[in-house]
Amino acid sequence: MRYGYFDNASKEYIITDPKLPVKWINYVGGLDFGGFVDHTGGSLICKGDPAINRIIKYIPQLPDSDFKGETLYIRIKENDGYKFFSPFYVPTLDNYDLYECHVGLGYSRIISEFYGIRADVTIYVPHKSDRVIRDIKIKNLRNKSVDIDVIPVVEYTHFDALKQFDNNDWVPQTMQSKAVYEENGLITITQFAFMRKNSAVNYFTSNNSVSSFETDRRRFLGNNGYGTWACPISLYNDELSSYEALRGDNICALMHHLGQMDPGVEKRVITQLGQCENIKEEKEIIDYYRNEKNVDKAFGDLKSFWDKYLSTLHVETPDEDFNTMVNIHNPRQCYITKNWSRYLSLYQMGLGSRGMGFRDSSQDVLGILGNMPEEGRELIEKLLQVQKIDGSAMHQFNPVTMVADEGDARERQDRPKYYGDDHLWIVLAVSTYLKETGDMDFLNLNIPFYDKNKDGLPLENGTVMEHLQRAIEFTHNNIGQHGLPLLGFADWNDTVNLPARAESVFNANLYGYALLEMMDIARYLNEVELARKYQNYHETMKNAFNDACWDGEWYIRYFDKDGNALGSRNNDKCKIYVNAQSWPVISRFALADRAKKSLGSVYKYLNTSKGIKLSAPGYNGYDPDIGGITTYPPGAKENGGIFLHANIWAIIAETIVGNGDRAYEYYNQINPVTKNNNIDEFECEPYVYPQNILGDEHPQFGLARNSWLSGTASWAYQAATRYILGILPSLEGLILDPCIPAQWNGFRATRKFRNAIYTIEVVNTAHMSKGIKTLVVDGKEIRGNVIPIYDDGNEHIVRAIM
Repeated sequence: MRYGYFDNASKEYIITDPKLPVKWINYVGGLDFGGFVDHTGGSLICKGDPAINRIIKYIPQLPDSDFKGETLYIRIKENDGYKFFSPFYVPTLDNYDLYECHVGLGYSRIISEFYGIRADVTIYVPHKSDRVIRDIKIKNLRNKSVDIDVIPVVEYTHFDALKQFDNNDWVPQTMQSKAVYEENGLITITQFAFMRKNSAVNYFTSNNSVSSFETDRRRFLGNNGYGTWACPISLYNDELSSYEALRGDNICALMHHLGQMDPGVEKRVITQLGQCENIKEEKEIIDYYRNEKNVDKAFGDLKSFWDKYLSTLHVETPDEDFNTMVNIHNPRQCYITKNWSRYLSLYQMGLGSRGMGFRDSSQDVLGILGNMPEEGRELIEKLLQVQKIDGSAMHQFNPVTMVADEGDARERQDRPKYYGDDHLWIVLAVSTYLKETGDMDFLNLNIPFYDKNKDGLPLENGTVMEHLQRAIEFTHNNIGQHGLPLLGFADWNDTVNLPARAESVFNANLYGYALLEMMDIARYLNEVELARKYQNYHETMKNAFNDACWDGEWYIRYFDKDGNALGSRNNDKCKIYVNAQSWPVISRFALADRAKKSLGSVYKYLNTSKGIKLSAPGYNGYDPDIGGITTYPPGAKENGGIFLHANIWAIIAETIVGNGDRAYEYYNQINPVTKNNNIDEFECEPYVYPQNILGDEHPQFGLARNSWLSGTASWAYQAATRYILGILPSLEGLILDPCIPAQWNGFRATRKFRNAIYTIEVVNTAHMSKGIKTLVVDGKEIRGNVIPIYDDGNEHIVRAIM
C-alpha cells in the first residue's frame, strides 16, 4: 500500500503519497454541472456539454507537477517578506509532513501539513446545485502565532474547448473578467466570453472579504508571464493588482488575509465556482452557500444521497476485496458512467462531437437500475429517441441537443454507416428496467424515432415495445451468406472494420440474448404468438451459428465479405477471440460440450495472471482491410490487450456453466482493489475499473489505462451481484441462483427489490459452486429458486442452502 489505502468505514480511498505514477481523479457533480478533480486539486469543470460549455482549462498532457485548472496557495508573513506554498503539493512541490487525498463519494478532501500549517479542503458539487464548493479550513499547528493569507486560483478556458486548444486567434480577444463589489469586502469575479456576457457568466467568489484579486494570468505569474505557477512573482507583493482582464488568458485569484492566527486556531474560507445567466439574479443562491451552516448541510445531503444510493444492495462475503468493490466503489463507478458515458475523462476529453454512445449508455444504465430506476428510465427514453425507423440506431448523440451521428462510420466511404450491435443493447436496457420495477406500462409509452423531416420534426413515433421489435427485425433482415447478422461498420469491437457484407458472430449472439429477453417479455404479457415467433428466430440463428462457426476448439469470430473466417485456427494472427466463446454461452446458442470446450480454450490460450486477452496472437503491422485493431502494437488495447469489459462476459459465461471457481478466479484477476499493492505496475486508480490493461505480448504487461468511464463498471457489477452471488431480478420475482467458489461457506446480502427488503443468507457447508437445495422465505420452504414479489415495504428473511 505504497500510495494509499481503502477506508471502508468512511467509504473512501485515502491517497497518502501525491507522487503517483499518473494522475488519479474523482468525479464531482454530473453532466448538468460538474467534472473531475485530480488528487492534487486540479480540476476540469463544465456545465452541460464539455465540448461547448467548458469552464476550467485542464491540459492533461502537461507534466503531472504542473498547474491544471485550479489550485490553492497559502502565504506566510516571514520577516520582511513572504513564504508561500500549495497545500495541494502541486504546483509548488514543497516537502510535506502529511498529505492525504480522501477520494470520497462525490467529493475529494485534501488534508495536508506544511511548515506547521494544516490545510483541510473538501471539494464537491452540492446535490442538484450548479457550483463547485471548496471548503477550506486552515489551522496553525505552530507554537507561536503566524500571519496567514489564502489565495485560491482558477484558470478559465473558452467555452468552446476545441477552439481553445486549437489556439484560435480570436479566442483570447473574447475573454473578459469583471469584478462585482459587495458589502463587507466581499467580491464576486465574473468571467465570460464576450458573446455570452448576457447568457453564460462564470463566477468565482468566497464567503470572506477579499483585499485584492487578479484576473490576468500574465500579471499573476509576473515578468510578462515568464514567472511560473510554482512561484508566481505577484505573490511576493503585498497585494494583487485587482486588474480586470479584457482579453487574454483569464484567471481568478482572490487574496484573503486571515491575519495573525494564534497556535491551534482554525479559520475557514469557502469558495464557489459556478455559471449563471445573470449574476444579480444568482446572488441569493451565492449568499446561501456563503453560510457555513448551509455548506455543512449541503455536504451532509450529498452523503445522504450516496447512503441511499448504496443501500439497495449490501453484501458480506468471505472476500473483503470483493465486498469493497461491490458495496462501495463499483456501484459508485456505475453511477458515474451513467452520468458521463465516455464524455469527459482524463483520457477522453470531450473536445469534439462524440457525446454519449448509444451502445455505451445502453449498457451503463444496466448498472444503476436497481439503485435509481427512474433516472435510468429517463436515460433509456433518450436512447430510444436516437433509434431509427428501420430499427438500427445512431452510434452517438449529444444529450443536450439530442443531435446524433454515425460515429467513426462517417470516416470510411466504403464501409456501412451503422454499427451492427448498437440497436440490440437497448433491448437489454428496457428488459432490465422492467424486471427491476415491474413497470410494464412503460412499454406503451410513445417515443419518436430519430428520422426527421425537412423541418426537423420526427417522421414517426412508436411505443417502446415497437422500438424493441424493430431492433429485432433490423438484425433479422440484415444477414449474410452464413445466415449470421451483418457486421455493419463494426460490432462491440470498434476496431475490426471489414468491408461491407462481413458477418459478425458477436452480433449473432447479442441478437440471441436479446431474443431471450423479448421472449420473457412476450410470455409475461401473454403474447403467445410473439413469443413463439422469437423462439423460432432464436432456433434459426442458433442453428446457423453452430453450423458455421465451430472451429474445433473454439468459435470463429467473423466472416469477411468473401466468406473467409477470422478468429480461426487457420489465421496467422488473432486466431481466437474471447467474445466469440463467452457470448454463445450467454445467448444459449452453444451446445453443452462446445460451451465447456470453448471456455477451456479461453483459459488455455487467452488467460494471463492479470486478466483475459481480447484476442491472440496480436497483429504486428497496419492492415487497412482489417481496420483499427492493427493500429496498435501487439498486446495493446483491442490488439491482444486485456480489455476488461470482455473479461466480465467470460465471468458470466463461467457462472452459467456452473464453474464458480473459474469465474471467481477471473473476477479476482481484474478487481482493481487487488492492484493496490502493485500500483507502480498497474498505475491507475485501484478504486475503479480501467478500460484496458496491456497484455503479455507487450513489454509493459500489466499497465492499465482509461479508468472510470468504462462499460466494465456496469457489467462487473452485474457479474458480481447477479451471476456470482446470483441475486437476479426477474418479471416473476427475485431469482436466487449463486455460482460461488466452492471454498466459500456462503454469504449474506441485503437487497431492496420492488418495495420490499430481502435479507438473504446463503449457506454452503456442502462446498458446492452452484445449485440451491433448499430455499426458505419467512420460515416457509418454497419450491424452486424464485423469491416472490411482496411489494409491502417490509423485511423478508431468506435462507438458502446449497
